[in-house]
Amino acid sequence: MEKMRSAFLVNYGKASEAFELREVNKPLPTNGQVGVKVEAFGLNFAEVSARHGLYREAPPLPFIPGYDFVGRVEVVGEGVDQAWIGKRVAGMARFGTYSTYCCTLATGVTEIPESMPTGEATAIGVQYSTAFYASCVAMNLFPGDEVLVHAGAGGVGTALIQLCKWKGCTVIATGSSDEKLKRMREIGADHAINYLEEDYEKAVNRILGKKKLDATFNAIAGKTFKKDMNLLGSGGRMVLYGAADRMGKKGGRFATYKLLYDMGLMLPIFLMAKSKSVIGVNMLKLADYRPHIIGHCLQELIKLYDQGIVKPQISAVYPIEELAKAHEDLEFRRTMGKIAIKW
Repeated sequence: MEKMRSAFLVNYGKASEAFELREVNKPLPTNGQVGVKVEAFGLNFAEVSARHGLYREAPPLPFIPGYDFVGRVEVVGEGVDQAWIGKRVAGMARFGTYSTYCCTLATGVTEIPESMPTGEATAIGVQYSTAFYASCVAMNLFPGDEVLVHAGAGGVGTALIQLCKWKGCTVIATGSSDEKLKRMREIGADHAINYLEEDYEKAVNRILGKKKLDATFNAIAGKTFKKDMNLLGSGGRMVLYGAADRMGKKGGRFATYKLLYDMGLMLPIFLMAKSKSVIGVNMLKLADYRPHIIGHCLQELIKLYDQGIVKPQISAVYPIEELAKAHEDLEFRRTMGKIAIKW
């Protein structure tokens, strides 16, 4: 059988001790799948969680991580149009993209321009799809809506800022350095808050005056959950798509319990009384149960890209030999925008 190179996650913990490059047999696409020669793959915070053993959906060690990629279709499985062969695509897979080749559902890829830079193409898969689903599918934003984007300089955060501005919203974004605040303003944020220098809840209240938020996009969880609920007005919606507050903290399951305690108890009857909504987003589950939605997000994003409405922000494209360094840079928030790994 033909071989491929893959980066396996072999140990939990430090990135420098977590990965091992191996040569293994290439898989064959099954019914409804395409086989893609991978040009590059992207990094996502979920993979940092998996490296620490905190991602419930991850397979047991050792396994090949990875969700998004850019490459060229080499072969198709049963039921897939042969016209896919040879097309340059970006998309998502259920693990396995840290490889020179991967298989995924044809509904999980979209054709991309030959001229699209590698790094930008990797961002379309998970991060921009997450942002598009959160802001354009899970809810309907209106011109003039006041929205809060946490971690606005990150991959999903920069995508959310662009999409919310396209919808005509006023965007407040948070970051941890002056450099990140500058980047957020450059891509459209109306207000930027350094959450390390001031309580973002107080800052948002100062910006809004007597008004309340219409939407908040939260990948942090922990204490920010309560704060965001306080900031939302009637009809307000929170999208929760991560729990970054858990990362980097010792204590095992007790640290997880602390995260849940900080979030507090939420009773649906009070959501109804105040007409507020909490929307959970897990793109992996969507891909499992509603794969056509993933295809819709990818196709719409390429249209927006072609129109110049979205422009993926790239932090860096690392060679495969620097995979551990890239993981650490993402984990410790030394990045702005998408990180890609090129073979």
